[in-house]
Amino acid sequence: MTRFLRLAVAVCFAAALSQFPAFSDQYVQRLGGQVDALSRVAAEFDDSARGTGLTREQALADLSGSAFRDAHQSNMRAVFARLDQARADLQMLRLAGPLERMALPHRLRDPETLAATWGDFRPAVPVTAAGLWAAGIGLALGWLSTGLPGLVFRRRQDRPGWR
Repeated sequence: MTRFLRLAVAVCFAAALSQFPAFSDQYVQRLGGQVDALSRVAAEFDDSARGTGLTREQALADLSGSAFRDAHQSNMRAVFARLDQARADLQMLRLAGPLERMALPHRLRDPETLAATWGDFRPAVPVTAAGLWAAGIGLALGWLSTGLPGLVFRRRQDRPGWR
């Protein structure tokens, strides 16, 4: 029964991880769209600032003095921060291959993009090499995750050489 349970868990891990390469590809595509959109907003803001002889920081500082201006300043600062983070994540994720992205889950951190990708994602049979490798890694992780507790908590008399 224990081997059956281990196999079932291993197959579940395999099925789940086999989807990661396709999911991360879709996330990267969506993140690229977010970077494009945020870049346009930043460029328009910078153009408006330059048109009035201001730098970005001067224009942001000028956005104060009323509740609306303070809120707009805060929103624009958030846009610039999100753009910087998204650009850095996108660059790293584009350099990494589908399997390498499994080691970079911390780079899938844009909550809007992650939620939108998850909402539209539909699992499929992994027919790419990366999907099959990911499935194999998941199978091994699932098998190991159910076997380790047995090794750790096995009674001493069950171990060879113990009496």
